Amino acid sequence: MRGEKEMLTENQQKEVINLCQDLIRIRSYSGQEEMLAAKLADTFKAMGFDEILTDDYGNVIGHMRGSKPGKVILFDGHMDTVPADESQWSKAPFEGIIEERRIYGRGASDMKGAISAMVCAAANYARSTKKDFAGDIYIAGVVYEECFEGIASRKVSEKVNPDYVVIGEASECNIKRGQRGRAEIVIETFGKSAHSSNPKAGINAVYSMTNLIDEIRKIKPVHHDFLGDGILELTDIKSSPYPGASVVPDYCRATFDRRLLVGETKESVLQPIKDIIARMEKDDPNFKAKVSYALGEEKCYTGTKIQGERFFPAWLYDEKEDFIQKTYEGLKSAGFQPEITHYSFCTNGSHYAGEANIKTLGFGPSKESLAHIVDEYIEIEQLLKATCGYYEIIKALLS
Repeated sequence: MRGEKEMLTENQQKEVINLCQDLIRIRSYSGQEEMLAAKLADTFKAMGFDEILTDDYGNVIGHMRGSKPGKVILFDGHMDTVPADESQWSKAPFEGIIEERRIYGRGASDMKGAISAMVCAAANYARSTKKDFAGDIYIAGVVYEECFEGIASRKVSEKVNPDYVVIGEASECNIKRGQRGRAEIVIETFGKSAHSSNPKAGINAVYSMTNLIDEIRKIKPVHHDFLGDGILELTDIKSSPYPGASVVPDYCRATFDRRLLVGETKESVLQPIKDIIARMEKDDPNFKAKVSYALGEEKCYTGTKIQGERFFPAWLYDEKEDFIQKTYEGLKSAGFQPEITHYSFCTNGSHYAGEANIKTLGFGPSKESLAHIVDEYIEIEQLLKATCGYYEIIKALLS
């Protein structure tokens, strides 16, 4: 593509780099995004956004209004980050240090770089058109994505009612047209306590669990030719009482991570496990178990509780969908060479596309592999490229 420096003025380059550094300098772990939300609101105001919206969860949304009615495009970027153990970092994680054309810090790639690029691209578009365009542009800084993919976004889509959503998760400026979803499945087995010197008087819930796990591992994973396998993987296990000094455990709980494919429902995902439990209960009157989805509940910085089942659907659009092709052609005409592929992880698209059936694609700076790592960084060239890319996406989808 044409060099990003040729597509952005020197001031526009400085603007997005400085904003990215400023956002990195604000620690914004899940549930602690208030300072970043305030910074975003101030930035929206300074950059000429027409309206600033907030909701009970603390999502902050900037609205740039065109002079004529038209389509509504929403750019989604989550404000929260995973924690950083500063003792392991060679670069300070909250200083936005620049070295060798990289900006270092927690959230640089996941995803304060993308938020910075979105905000600046919308402002650049409004300036270049003098807001004489048809439609509306919204930029959403969303809370609690790291824990609840898509849950907080429900309030955003209610407020905005977008025609299109662009997820800003890292894609190296390629177009993502889908993702596998994610579910946390809880398996519980129930036994009977007894002194461990007389185990026959009890029913060991851990033995029941190990037998059940052996059967679950025989389930053949579902498969999708584009998205891959619907993985089911054990992630933790715990018995009770714990520690169980001289006590046969009467309870055991295990959690499985399940990667979801398009078309799968809450019922269809659990059914194979329910069938196994029913068979094992029939064969052994002492065997008792149940399966369900994990329930999550956290408190937002506003004080509002955010809660829900940990079931975040998959989504996928055909490569030939009109909005995918418009985006592809718009980027290509500007000199980009984007691939059209899918995310390997779960995003807020689980709500927009998976639940609400809103036309959604992914496009963001940096590599997926840089999220959550020690010494996380974003390359400045990727940041500038995404700023140009978001501008072209706005132009393509609002034309």
